Amino acid sequence: RDIELAAGEAEGRAAVSKLDSVVQLTGFSDAVYAEAYVSVNQYDILLDIMVVNQTDLTLRNLSIEFSTLGDLKLVEKPTSYNVAPFSFSSVKASIKVSSTETGVIFGTIVYDGPGVNDNHCVVLNDIHVDIMEYIRPARCDEAQFHAMWTEFEWENKVNMGTTREAAENLDLRAYLQHIMRATNMACLTPENALAGDCGFLSANLYARSIFGEDALANISIEKPSDSSPITGHIRIRAKTQGIALSLGDKISAAKVSLAE
Repeated sequence: RDIELAAGEAEGRAAVSKLDSVVQLTGFSDAVYAEAYVSVNQYDILLDIMVVNQTDLTLRNLSIEFSTLGDLKLVEKPTSYNVAPFSFSSVKASIKVSSTETGVIFGTIVYDGPGVNDNHCVVLNDIHVDIMEYIRPARCDEAQFHAMWTEFEWENKVNMGTTREAAENLDLRAYLQHIMRATNMACLTPENALAGDCGFLSANLYARSIFGEDALANISIEKPSDSSPITGHIRIRAKTQGIALSLGDKISAAKVSLAE
């Protein structure tokens, strides 16, 4: 918020958004400090990594070795180089994405020195690919939804709920909108079916990834009175386990943010 006030609302939001994309890869007390700016561009993940030599010695043949888990592929291995004492260098890496399955990028920094036969290795923190970068709201008719619901074998059921305090100024439709924003899913249930005052709400949600993968959800929640907490559950179905689990994690995180 301080950044937004200092730089102006629009510029501040952009700066905060960029800071959210920075991942710390090593600890401040490590001989080599590294952090990465993660940029997602459709099917490519671009890593702009800053490497800082925190010692008074030259680090020779320093290189970053990446490995991936999931449908990710390192396009080009970063080259090795020398880093002078208390100086920094920038390394770029590109990774191809081929599906919305949960992806993890992990790796190590290796370098030589100060002795001739001294080899060192610093393990990097993992970089988790955010599934929301690839999920888009989509539409389909009722027959298509039920056909996919029957066909898809992976289901993840997440219990929904709020505290009494969090639900005090929140109705069921507002809670539905909160879940839709968190998952990038569109509501297929007509607006007139959700209208009116009622203590129960049920709706079908749908999204599609940029790779053509479908994600379905059915949310059933209730709030018997204005002073009652919201309770219920949401069932997520997808053709692959990764999408079903990742969307469930997003919903669980959305519940926590609402309670704070």
